[in-house]
Amino acid sequence: MSTNPVGHVDRPDDSDHSNRPDHIDRPNHANRFNQNVIEEFRVNGGRVGGPFEGGDLLLLTTAGARSGRPHTVPLGYVRAEGLLLVIASAAGAPDHPQWYRNLLARPVVRVELGTEAFDVIAVPAEGARRERLFAAVVRQAPGYGDYQASAGRELPVVVLERPETPEREVRSLADKLLEAHTWLRAQLRHVREEAHAHVPGRPAGLGLQLRQHCLAFCEGLTHHHTGEDAAIFPALARNHPELAEVLARLGEQHLVIGRIKEELVALLAGIEVTEPDRLRAELDRMSAELEAHLDYEEAELLPTLAGIPFPPVRPGPSGG
Repeated sequence: MSTNPVGHVDRPDDSDHSNRPDHIDRPNHANRFNQNVIEEFRVNGGRVGGPFEGGDLLLLTTAGARSGRPHTVPLGYVRAEGLLLVIASAAGAPDHPQWYRNLLARPVVRVELGTEAFDVIAVPAEGARRERLFAAVVRQAPGYGDYQASAGRELPVVVLERPETPEREVRSLADKLLEAHTWLRAQLRHVREEAHAHVPGRPAGLGLQLRQHCLAFCEGLTHHHTGEDAAIFPALARNHPELAEVLARLGEQHLVIGRIKEELVALLAGIEVTEPDRLRAELDRMSAELEAHLDYEEAELLPTLAGIPFPPVRPGPSGG
């Protein structure tokens, strides 16, 4: 894959665009131009022409920090140390781009790369790791060094982490539930390990990596429980009235877990975690409550869910 940086449409010197990194998403750039690039990317399997031809380009979709609405931008990327990286350069502007502020609030983002589309957890690198990765970026795309020199701020280096998901064949709603539970258990275990391995006194509190992973877990938990409360549980209540008591208890457990989740999110409201001991205690409490909830849900619902195909089987056309 080409490591040449993508050109800049308003670069000061067209003859020097080989050293200019891509950053199309910047405050004064027309949204329509971005949209044209996005459409061309999707139509042509990740390839675009014009000033970006031959460059390494991906589409990043974040959710608005306040609105939650999806926001897609085309960005140049760099691979270093086996990682997929994007730089919040905003073409050397003094402020971070909006997509970066979005992912700080909602770390689970969508990447389109070539013909692939997948979710990742966006984690800004810190300290010595950030310096090492940025040096690797500049070796491949020197223009980012120019942007760093003019920005007056440290350009964030964002690692787009693709979570490992177990290979599980999904044929029923029971399989789908176990897939979601496996992800939640793994994420929470990972976050707790990071929190308890933290060395007290680190200048950046518990660090952006832990913060982003914890927020990603909270996002996944919210999505899972919202789907159950809005669709799965009502359908089970209609078709399996014998589960009424079980579903009521599961709903109550959702409320308890939801309150712990909101306390976690409140502790992560700032970039730095100022109460690490409290965060560890809340993570331990979440682990105990969630494990008991998942175990109970699996014991009570899996036998019924195993008989429900997933994806749902659509009825065929009736003969006449």
